[in-house]
Amino acid sequence: MYLYKIIRCTSNSALWATSFTAKCHTRFRKKPQHGSRYLTNPENVFEFNAWDNVKWDTCQEELAKCKVTENSSVFASQDDQEMYEGCANKYWDAFYGIHQNRFFKDRHWLFTEFPELAPDNKCVDAQKEQKSEQADEVLRSFAGEPTVEQDSKVLICENTEDEVKHCSEGLANMLERNTERKGTTILEIGCGVGNTVFPILRYNVNPHLFVFCCDFSSTAIQILQDNPEYNPKRCQAFVCDVTAEDWQPPFLPNSLDIAVMIFVLSAIHPDRMAHVVTQVYKYLRPGGLLVFRDYGRYDMAQLRFKKGHCLSDNFYVRGDGTRVYFFTQAEVKSLFEEAGFEEVQNLVDRRLQVNRGKLLTMYRVWIQAKYRKPF
Repeated sequence: MYLYKIIRCTSNSALWATSFTAKCHTRFRKKPQHGSRYLTNPENVFEFNAWDNVKWDTCQEELAKCKVTENSSVFASQDDQEMYEGCANKYWDAFYGIHQNRFFKDRHWLFTEFPELAPDNKCVDAQKEQKSEQADEVLRSFAGEPTVEQDSKVLICENTEDEVKHCSEGLANMLERNTERKGTTILEIGCGVGNTVFPILRYNVNPHLFVFCCDFSSTAIQILQDNPEYNPKRCQAFVCDVTAEDWQPPFLPNSLDIAVMIFVLSAIHPDRMAHVVTQVYKYLRPGGLLVFRDYGRYDMAQLRFKKGHCLSDNFYVRGDGTRVYFFTQAEVKSLFEEAGFEEVQNLVDRRLQVNRGKLLTMYRVWIQAKYRKPF
């Protein structure tokens, strides 16, 4: 009888899990580029873990402005600011020394947002991994565990899906037509421990693909090179301070097809951002593409900072000494166009993430963009 009760209880749990999964079936299919789940009734906010294209009303935006005004009313001292700038690599070395390759997840969403990175993507395998990740997220959320990721994968914008698709396909065709090489050469700036590099190597089936990747942290580069997936025949990782005047990279100017900047420009002092973008422009070939994603103004992370952590307007230092800037669309547009780039895409990604176990709502804001070097 006792064994029967255990079996019956287990069966009921399995049935409950099945019915719960069926209700949330939209989690287990590939997401369109700018999302598809919209919160039309505020009473349903805790029905799913996340909502796309969440519009802010005037009251919410004013409240966010007030929080930023408050947490930036006291700046860190000049001595502290110089210390954070001078020792930036040491703080990132310490970060990766502690977290190794466990902090960030591999960015499988890249191929939804930036299909140019793997035009012949092995989409079946990628979707299987994405489904597994999403299933785990459902269970974690129901158990009350946090599921917030720094770099979530849903794109929200004013552009239509057809326009986004048209831009992506056009750029992919252009890159293919205008290169004499059989393969594609990609550079990722701020590669960390490989959460972008390894998915690209995994899903880009072009046998002539070669990926360069660099980071400020020598610890991160060492961890990346120690990864069993690191293949020197397809990838070369190197340490580089991209704020330096001379990069001395292992490639020539006008040689790269694609440059990737994912959550990296925000970690650089605002005074050096223009120089970094200009350097990227120098090494991209005519017609080359830059893909960009980073923190947007009034993101939840910005609103959570306390007084004394602000270094300058919208530029903050975290508790571990690493720094972060929060962009507007206009700032991103200005940075890249002043360097000579042509804008292909510049989008605001607004997402409402939900912890249903703790009944918490978290508003995330990112800027996502693509810029092309003219022929």
